[in-house]
Amino acid sequence: MTAPSTYGLSTQARNLQWLLTDLVEEVPGIVSVAVVSSDGLLLLSSEPGPTAGDGDGDGDGGAEPGARLRGPRGATADLATIVSGIGSLTTGAAQLMDGGGVKQTMVAMEHGSVFVTAISDGSLLGVHATPDCDMSVVAYHMALFVGRAGHVLTPEVRSELRQSMENTS
Repeated sequence: MTAPSTYGLSTQARNLQWLLTDLVEEVPGIVSVAVVSSDGLLLLSSEPGPTAGDGDGDGDGGAEPGARLRGPRGATADLATIVSGIGSLTTGAAQLMDGGGVKQTMVAMEHGSVFVTAISDGSLLGVHATPDCDMSVVAYHMALFVGRAGHVLTPEVRSELRQSMENTS
């Protein structure tokens, strides 16, 4: 997990980064995570680790037993774009169908899944997971993250996180 430096960040921003790190490290099958603001800007991300192509960083072409599957470098930036688009599409669909607010969207693919969950004020949590993940476990832990992070993700903290992400680019 590569996160923006926590130096100089408020306690709330550091806590959100800790919650994201915990989500990535504790839930099997998660490849990458992005928190996106209502205007589509990346606020928090988990940047995948090794890029040698084997997922374990030793360059031997094979993952070590128990190693965490990693996506390509930059995957969370792409995930943020996807999350923003899915959020916009499903919100529009819900309005057309008089379905109320969208709580969670899941896209199951042959080689993985994408989950998008509303946090607060239009902010979204997006997760890219492996095809063999336990979808109910991923969804449950995303709901826990939202429950813990939603009230903390104030306009001030969003601005602080946005600035932190810009400084690490």
